[in-house]
Order: sequence, then structure tokens, then C-alpha cells
Amino acid sequence: MSNPSYPPGDSGPYDTHHEEPDPGPPGPPDLSDPKAGGILAPLLVGCLVAVLLGVYGNLHEPTGFSINLAGFTSGAYAKAWLATAAVLLGVVQIASAWVMYGNSPTASASWLPGLHRWSGRIAVLLTVPVVIHCLFALGFQVDSTRVLVHSLLGCVFYGAFVAKMLSLTRRGLPGWMLPVLGGTLFTALIGLWLTSSVWLFGSKGLHF
Repeated sequence: MSNPSYPPGDSGPYDTHHEEPDPGPPGPPDLSDPKAGGILAPLLVGCLVAVLLGVYGNLHEPTGFSINLAGFTSGAYAKAWLATAAVLLGVVQIASAWVMYGNSPTASASWLPGLHRWSGRIAVLLTVPVVIHCLFALGFQVDSTRVLVHSLLGCVFYGAFVAKMLSLTRRGLPGWMLPVLGGTLFTALIGLWLTSSVWLFGSKGLHF
């Protein structure tokens, strides 16, 4: 039997001296790569928004102004119920996203994308009066752990929202980016609700 022939410098499958070069430790991401820039740009803008909100809330002199809507006993309860409605719509958006990207038979329903988009839009709009009141009337407070966590989550919520909105218009992003930003947004919303609405309902009573 004749020996098989291999290219010069290659001794065949039993060659123990042929090794791949060591690539070394991974370097920093190449910021000139359009894909890396597409990932970093929305995240950096979102972080900047979060920091600016925190700085403004900390430097701004609280006015004490309280929003009030007809039918509510106080501005605090108006905010609490607006936040509760936003959380319910946030749950709708998370559920609709899970159905659209899962294997559910209703994933192809024509009304589902519209439900997903509008539930998110209305949820964020419901938080606008709340955040305006918090920034102008209360500011960034650190009086207690609950208040500090609430203030931080408010900054994270709008930072994640801006990052997600900017990411929606970009192509070629990794598949994990929008779910992570959406999950961060929803988690921050739940945290805000727990440290404000749920706390108020538990300490002052569940009423309007």
C-alpha cells in the first residue's frame, strides 16, 4: 500500500508538531467596527441620560409642587395609580413580546405587534407626569434606602428607555440587545412601582 501524499510541511493527521498560533488574550473592542459602534452608541446615550437626570434631580431645588388629578384624594395617590397602570401595560408588553418571539400559535396574529408597541408607548406616557413631579417637587433624595433606590431606578428607567428607542432604528445589532434593554426597562419599572405605589398602598391604604 502506498503512503498518502500530503502538502509540503504537512505530515498528515499524525503530525504532532503542527500547532495553531496562540492568538493571545482578547484586546479591547474595536470601536471603529460598525457593529461595535451600533451597540455602544445607544448604551452610552442611555447612560448619559440617566446620569443627567440624577444630577439635575440632585442640584434642583425641590418646589414641593404636587400633581393632582380629578377623582384622586391626593397627588401621591394620582402618581401611585398612574404607575400601577404603567406596570399593567408593561406586563402586557412583556407578554406580547414573549408570544411574538416564542413558539405560540398566536405569534403570527396581525394585531400583536400593534398591541406590543402601543402598550409600551402608553406605559411610558403614563410615567411622564410622575417623573416630572418627582424631578421638580422632590428631586433626587437619599433620605432612606427606599427613597434612594427609587431615585436610582427612575434614572435607570429613562436611560434604558432612551437606549432601547435608539436601538430600534439600528440594523445588525445582536439578538440579545433589545431583550436585555427591554428587560432592564421592565425591571426598573417594577422596582419603581414597589418602592412607591406598593409602599403607599401598604402604609396609607388602598384607595383613590
